[in-house]
Amino acid sequence: MRKLFGAAAALVLALSASVQAEVKVGDKAPDFEMKGSDGKTYKLSELKGKAVVIAWYPKAFTGGCTIECKNFREKGDVLKKTGAAYFTASVDTPELNEKFAKSLNADYPILSDPEKKVANAYGVINPQRGMAQRWTYYIDKEGVVREIDKKVKTATAAEDVAATLEKLGLTK
Repeated sequence: MRKLFGAAAALVLALSASVQAEVKVGDKAPDFEMKGSDGKTYKLSELKGKAVVIAWYPKAFTGGCTIECKNFREKGDVLKKTGAAYFTASVDTPELNEKFAKSLNADYPILSDPEKKVANAYGVINPQRGMAQRWTYYIDKEGVVREIDKKVKTATAAEDVAATLEKLGLTK
């Protein structure tokens, strides 16, 4: 019996150690390297000097995610005016996100993190579902997380992103 409890305790400790702490406002944003739906690879370290927005969503081709990503396309003119680099992202495969982007006629890159390395580094994974939470991260020109929106409204996501960038002083 003692061996069983000891093994269970060891497993809990091992699992706890493997889960990354959630990134907080004021933290240096973890660097990332993710493939975009446009075939390019994007790295935070290569976007220095620009504000960066990463809008994580749970799963391609699902209701809320489709509405959110479609809103990013439909209101792209508002987002482009901010001068920020903006992306939606999920733990779906690059192939699935490429199909998703094409179905939406997306004019911005949808990033893929199928190994969940970046999602874990940001602390965005929902442990029960194994997918990303619908959270949006705002990163300033120096690579510091300035805001995390955990109450994303899918139908107005792009307009909300533009307003938050303006409020934070992260526009051009």
